[in-house]
Amino acid sequence: MDLASFYSSEIFTLVIIPLLIFFARICDVTLDTARIIYVSRGMKLLAAFIGFFEVLIWLISITQIMQNLTNIIYYIAYAGGFAMGNYIGIYLEDRMALGTVVIRIITQKEATELVEYLKSEGYGVTYIDAKGSMGPVKVVFTIIKRKDIQHVLGIIRKFNPLSFYTIEDIRSFRKGVFRKKARKSLIPRRKKKHQHNDKSHTK
Repeated sequence: MDLASFYSSEIFTLVIIPLLIFFARICDVTLDTARIIYVSRGMKLLAAFIGFFEVLIWLISITQIMQNLTNIIYYIAYAGGFAMGNYIGIYLEDRMALGTVVIRIITQKEATELVEYLKSEGYGVTYIDAKGSMGPVKVVFTIIKRKDIQHVLGIIRKFNPLSFYTIEDIRSFRKGVFRKKARKSLIPRRKKKHQHNDKSHTK
């Protein structure tokens, strides 16, 4: 079978092209999600670079649709790729965990232990006394990397499980205290041997 007959065959028309549209749409929507993330983070050049390939892939897939308007399989492939692209894009966003957020914690319980523990973990913390609708409260602010959200939420639940908290994205910031990664040594540390000196008892 030569290429001309293969391109005109039912396998190419009903299987290969729908699959190409499906995967092209996945790439297109995934790139769109990434572009929106980078735009919200102020990364203009990277967002523009991704946007170029996003539109290019979209044009390729929509061209095939327009050339075969009567083929319902192409529509299904296009819609399925869009749905799957959204799912993969959101998954990648969670995995990438780019950017910085501020966690605002409001609690009626004393927050000293929570604040001190966050400090010991290397997080910058600001806390104030405030007044809520049901009486005095403590308000704690901490700015962290998105990848540290689950770690900090675990600390909050440990010390103040009934506290109210919100998480907001930060587009830009200047200075601040952030948790530093602990450097792993390639050479394992040797445990110090404790020498026990026998005490002589004199009569």
